[in-house]
Amino acid sequence: MSLKEKGCIQVYTGNGKGKTTAALGMGLRATGHGYRVLMIQFMKGWKTYGELNAVKNLPGFEIIQAGLPNFVCKDGPKPEDKAQALIGLEKARQAIMQNQYDLIILDEINVALDYGLVPLDAVLELIQNKPEHMELVLTGRYAPPEIIAAADLVTEMTLHKHPYYQGVPAREGIEY
Repeated sequence: MSLKEKGCIQVYTGNGKGKTTAALGMGLRATGHGYRVLMIQFMKGWKTYGELNAVKNLPGFEIIQAGLPNFVCKDGPKPEDKAQALIGLEKARQAIMQNQYDLIILDEINVALDYGLVPLDAVLELIQNKPEHMELVLTGRYAPPEIIAAADLVTEMTLHKHPYYQGVPAREGIEY
C-alpha cells in the first residue's frame, strides 16, 4: 500500500515542545491506514525513549537511532557524533532510494545540520530524490532557510511556557 496522492515535505521546527511528538503522531496515523513508516532519530541514542517501546507493537513502524547516549556539544561535537549522524543520513538515503516506506521522518535532522554533523547539500539531495508518493518529515530546531524553502508545509513551534523553567525535570512518558 502506498499513499494515493503526492507526498509532501513537512518541517516541524522552532523552540517549542512538540516537534518529535507531532511527527510520531503522524506516524501513528499513517500506520493506522496500513502505511509503512520509518523514523530515523539523529543525535538520539538513549534507549529510554517511550516511542521505542511503543512502535514494537505497531507493524509497519520502524525507528532507527543514529546517535550516542549522550548530549552532543554544539561547540565541539565528537567525531563519533558526526559518524553516527552520517550513518543515519546514509540509512535515510538508502530508505528513500529503495522506496520501501510511505512516510520517512528525519527526527532532529535540523539540529544535526545546525551542529555541522551532516552537510546541507546531502539533506537537500534527499528531499529532491524522494519518490513522488513518499511523505518526508524533518524535525528539529534551527531549520535552515534552504530546508524551509524546499518544504511544502512548515510549522514553527513557539515556546511560551515550559515546566522545565519552573524546575520540573523532563518526565518519562511526556518528554521522553
